[in-house]
This record gives sequence, C-alpha cells and structure tokens, in this order.
Amino acid sequence: MDDWRPEDPDFWRTTGARVARRNLWVSIFAEHVGFSVWSLWSVTVLFLGPEYGIDPAGKFLLTAVPAALGAVLRLPYTLAVARFGGRTWTIVSALLLLVPAVPMAVLLEPGVSYGTLMVLACLTGVGGGNFASSMANINLFFPDRLKGRALGLNAGGGNIGVPAVQLVGLAVLATVGTAYPRLVPAVYLPLIVLAALASARWLDNIPAARNEPGALREAARDRHTWVMSLLYIGTFGSFIGFGFAFGQVLQLQFADRFPTPVDAAWLTFLGPLIGSLIRPLGGQLADRLGGARVTFWNFVAMAAGAGLVLYAARDRSFPLYLVGFLALFVFSGVGNGSTYKMIPAIFRARAAASVAQGRRDPESAERWTRRMTGSLIGIAGAVGAFGGVLVNVAFRQSFLSSGTADAAYLAFIGWYALCFVVTWVVYLRPGRHRLPGV
Repeated sequence: MDDWRPEDPDFWRTTGARVARRNLWVSIFAEHVGFSVWSLWSVTVLFLGPEYGIDPAGKFLLTAVPAALGAVLRLPYTLAVARFGGRTWTIVSALLLLVPAVPMAVLLEPGVSYGTLMVLACLTGVGGGNFASSMANINLFFPDRLKGRALGLNAGGGNIGVPAVQLVGLAVLATVGTAYPRLVPAVYLPLIVLAALASARWLDNIPAARNEPGALREAARDRHTWVMSLLYIGTFGSFIGFGFAFGQVLQLQFADRFPTPVDAAWLTFLGPLIGSLIRPLGGQLADRLGGARVTFWNFVAMAAGAGLVLYAARDRSFPLYLVGFLALFVFSGVGNGSTYKMIPAIFRARAAASVAQGRRDPESAERWTRRMTGSLIGIAGAVGAFGGVLVNVAFRQSFLSSGTADAAYLAFIGWYALCFVVTWVVYLRPGRHRLPGV
C-alpha cells in the first residue's frame, strides 16, 4: 500500500479501518497456527510413556527448548516485518512451520532417540517467532487510540493456539490412545498451508514501514526497555511457561487423580484457554485505567494466586490448587494486554515532554515514538519469552531436588512481588519523573 495514514480520521473512516480489520483477522489466524506449533510439546510429552524411557526431568527440558528458540527468534522476526513487508514475512513464517511439523509427523514413535526428540522440540520454536512479527505488523495498521484493543485481539487470538493444540491432543488421546503422537502435528499440516495461502491472498505490505538504523541499539540503552522486559517475563513468560508445563505438573503433583495422560489432558487446555480469552480485556482496561495501574494490581493478584497454589499443594487440596492455577492464567493474560499497552504510552509521554521543552518538533517526536516502540516491542518480546524457559526449568529443578513444586511456587511469588514493586517505583510513584498517561 502506497498511502497509509491511520491517524488521519477521514482516511481511517473511508479506507483504513476496513483494511486494518482484514489484516488483523488473517494475522490472528496465522499467528494462532504458529502458537499451536510452538506449543506442540506441551501435549506431546503426555504421549511419551515408559516405552520412550524419559523421566519427568527430561520431559521438562523438552518443553523448555521450544520456548528458548522462540524467544531467540522474536527479535529477528520483528525486524523482518519492515525488511520484507508484513504480508511477505507472514507467508514465509507460516511455511517455516512445516520444518518441525513434517518430521514430527514422521518420526514420533517408540524407539526414537532422546536427542532426536530434543531437536524436534527445539524446531517448534519457530512458531514462537511468529508472535513477534505478527504484533509488529498489526501495530502498523491501527491508530494509537485503538492499538490496545487491536494488539490484545491479535495476541489473544494467537495465544488460543496453546489450548487449541492441547484439545487436539486430547481428542487423539481419547480416540486412539498414546500410540499415535504423530497425529497431533499431522492435523496442523493443512492448517499451515492454509495460513500461508490466506496471507498471500488477504494481507498487505506497507512500503513505508522500515527498520530505523540504530533503533535497537538506542532502545537497548534505554532503561525502560529492560524494565518492560522484566515485567513481560512475569506476564507472557508465566503464560507460556505454565501453558507448556501444566499437564506435567498435574500428573506429578496429583498423581492419584491423574494416573493417565487422558485424565490430565481434560484440564491441561483450560488455563491457557482462559488466559488467551482474557488478554484483550487487559488491553481494554489499560486503555481506560492506564497500563501501569492495571499491571501493578495484576502482579499483586498473580503473587496471591501463586501463594494460593503453594498453600493448596502443601494441603493436598486439588480444588484450591486448580482455582489458584487458573487465577495465574487469568492474570497472566490480563498482564500481557496491559504491558503491551504501556510500551507506546511510555514513549508518547516522553516525546510530548521533549516537544514541550523545545527539544523536538512534533513530527520528529512522532517518528521517535514509533521507532522506539517497535524496538522495545521486539526486545521485550524476546526477553519476556525466556520466562517460559525459566518456568519449566524452575519446575524441573524443584521436582528434582525435593519431589515437589514448592520451591518453584516460592520463586514465582518472589518474582511477582519484584514486578509489582518495580511497576510502582518506575511508573506509579508520585514525583516529577512520573510519566503521564502510562
């Protein structure tokens, strides 16, 4: 598209809104498929019975490595949108999902080596990169006043890929048992092709989008980049980490209630589904109440939820345990939406201050805001996704050292406490350095 002016009310009413909505819905579908592929091993490990010879610690590693590669790929995927165009890169990134899905559909059977499984698990991390490029692309299409809702819908629709793949796994487990794990990735082969074709047919490139030279270096030197990355570890990192680990944790924590993978699979999808559906609400609440305020109280609630899970685990109360874990999924979803809303608000507030002080003219301030917002989204998205690795490693080490997840829950409580303190100190504490509108 040669002309794109989403902030112009007339252009938005006559042309922009229709085009932006079309790109949003196709982007949601493509990102949804990417998230499903990224999350394949959250359900695949439930198929790996004694005949595979893998202990619980080994299974937690299989769910950690996709999160690691997905985190690494988020930064280059963010840059690829401006370098190649959102439409072009969405087609390419969709087709790259075939790289893990095809060999998984061929090789998953008893007798396959653990090293092969680790490689296959790692390759599914390409689906994690799709989130970053999709968010960077949709961020270009909507005016500032609608970014919170649009990004929330895009992210929430993509995140539903986690419970969706777990429901596919449940259907396979319930119908043919654990003997055919290869059927789960096989289901996604036609969906991957359909995502690529839909992107080619209905998405648009915006030629004006470009990667600003030195933008990443400038963002990396900005303290807000690392503050927001820390907060995003607590929100998105928790969501993806719990989504990958929940089924295993249920089987280990309450082995008497979940003796078979089918028993665990009935509940595995529930938390990620709720967290995904609630994410747009986080963006909408941030639009109305302010991102920092929503994020602060959200982390308070997450700390309380982790405390309830710890208490329930020690008391062997499964109903309380389930309520606490579902609360963690809910508030991780809300926090995903509110933190993403904070990012452009931070730079808009700083740009407005620089204009008021005469250090920038309005046009250059607007360019700087877009430049820094895009860079921070890329960096925070990459760093935050490592939270999924940390969650799985925390569970692994906790079960290895004590046979329970208590140490992991204590670590989560400490992290969420750190996050709500940082949010208050940096963005909510009264004083001359407080950023208005964040």
